[in-house]
Amino acid sequence: MSSAHDSSDLVLSLLGSATTMKLQKLLYYCQGWHLAWDGEALFDERIEAWANGPVVRDIYDLHRGTFRLNHPLPASWGADHERLTKDERETVEAVVDFYGDWSADQLSRATHGERPWIEAREGLAPTERGTRTISLDTMQDYFSGLMDQQSEDG
Repeated sequence: MSSAHDSSDLVLSLLGSATTMKLQKLLYYCQGWHLAWDGEALFDERIEAWANGPVVRDIYDLHRGTFRLNHPLPASWGADHERLTKDERETVEAVVDFYGDWSADQLSRATHGERPWIEAREGLAPTERGTRTISLDTMQDYFSGLMDQQSEDG
């Protein structure tokens, strides 16, 4: 299994650059869709349900204080998208192809309407800080349901 660092590297190589908020939301979607399509996690790093949407804390700790990231990432990230398997690469490419034109705000708003983030934030005020982990099981169930719904719709 690759790391969120490696997925970040591929996302940025495809986009050229992105705000850190947009990268965080794209990583969430990469994880969710990989769980649905391949039945396993794309990366081990946990995703937390922050007020502005899902955040991979390990990645946040690397870009804290930075607004925009460019490809290539700093060597200190230890990121290399060449470590991604064919299936992992296909997931990241499909997510960037679909969501890549969305703004960070659009991505954040979308995650706020989705069950994995909503369940992890249960009991917290909208702007309250929180670091609860978004459940991989909930993500897999939610994104698999979206996939099934798409199949039914046609």
